Amino acid sequence: MPGWASRSAGQTGVLLAVLMSVSKLVEQMTFPYAVASQMIPILGLAPILYGIVRDEQLARILIAGYITFFPVSLNMLRGLRSTSPSALELMYAYAAGPWSVYWKLRLPASLPGLFSGLKIAAPMAVTGAILVELMGARHGIGVIMLRNLYYGPSHTYMFWATVVTGALLGLISYGIISLIERLAAPWRPEFRTRGGER
Repeated sequence: MPGWASRSAGQTGVLLAVLMSVSKLVEQMTFPYAVASQMIPILGLAPILYGIVRDEQLARILIAGYITFFPVSLNMLRGLRSTSPSALELMYAYAAGPWSVYWKLRLPASLPGLFSGLKIAAPMAVTGAILVELMGARHGIGVIMLRNLYYGPSHTYMFWATVVTGALLGLISYGIISLIERLAAPWRPEFRTRGGER
């Protein structure tokens, strides 16, 4: 479920980044609020949100989405603005319309930034979901972690097993995003095999 929230928040972040890159007015209106939203400590927000919604699944989704939104939006915006001026001039010289410039030039150029944001956000979404579980949820890794922490030395191994499981989930989510990046942008230099190598 946190994965679904990450995708939804990621799509919203991409949409906002595109709108901000198109319109300076949209950027001036929304970017300060997006930055300000990240000033709220997640450790303080999670119990408040869980106390309001009283639904651990919905709280996980909201926290995962909240964590995911900003890095995706910021990195996507940076990627959209990383387009080479000479490439833009060439597109305009061929009388390309705004849609063609975005679809054929700006969006492909923004993929490294987008995936950088997703690779930051995906493990953080897992952490956010576990944090919500620590706030009184009935199920999940965070609940098992907290329970074994309270039981003391006799459950130390189980506690560390849950910590390692959470870390592995973060690594797996990072690996999935990296694989999707390789499939979506195979032209990038780091994904191409070098000539002469076996």
